Amino acid sequence: MTGGSKDSLLSQTTFVVVDLETTGGSPKNGCAITEIGAVKIRGGELLGEFQSFVNPLAHIPEYITELTGITDLMVATAPIIDDLLPTFLEFTGASSESVLVAHNAPFDIGFLMAASAECDIDWPDFTVIDTARLARVLLGPDEVPNCKLGTLAIFFDTPVKPTHRALDDAQTTVDVLYGLFERSGSAGVTTLQGLLDISHAKQKRRAKVEYGVHWQIKEEFSEWEVRQSE
Repeated sequence: MTGGSKDSLLSQTTFVVVDLETTGGSPKNGCAITEIGAVKIRGGELLGEFQSFVNPLAHIPEYITELTGITDLMVATAPIIDDLLPTFLEFTGASSESVLVAHNAPFDIGFLMAASAECDIDWPDFTVIDTARLARVLLGPDEVPNCKLGTLAIFFDTPVKPTHRALDDAQTTVDVLYGLFERSGSAGVTTLQGLLDISHAKQKRRAKVEYGVHWQIKEEFSEWEVRQSE
């Protein structure tokens, strides 16, 4: 079986690793997607990649442009999410075919689900793996000081490092996922259900309070405010 069945072996499961760039920390605050990047893998094989800017139909705040490098001009001729989301869901495949993976999944999947609701598109009932949560279960504080994507990229020595651009960060997350597979495999985990069970185990460290609204953007905004006042 090569789909999203929870009984399937990890080596036979199709994973779609996704990352977003946005105009801010939460769709509840009116923020929107500006870029989608995704990588589809199975058994260590690259099956495909997806990347597109998204026109948010709103101004991109200066601190977001400084963080991501994405400007209003860059997204001006990009498709709006209403037109792009069906194409993205065609890439992912049905929820019975693929498992979604994201680092700090409540952020990325939350934005995609909000966009789906706004576009009146039924969001598939995907199984979701959160590499940040997995890392907090599998890696102790004596190994990594935190579970940010950049920290894990260094720990696992990933070929691609995060850049706050969607495809780069998705590619980084792929290699972080492989590293976590290796760590969980040493504990005898070989199936998707086993990985899900681990991800719901007691975490070795606490998650950030702002977990669901992307604490990293909030931290970057605070740093940007400090720089502007200097």
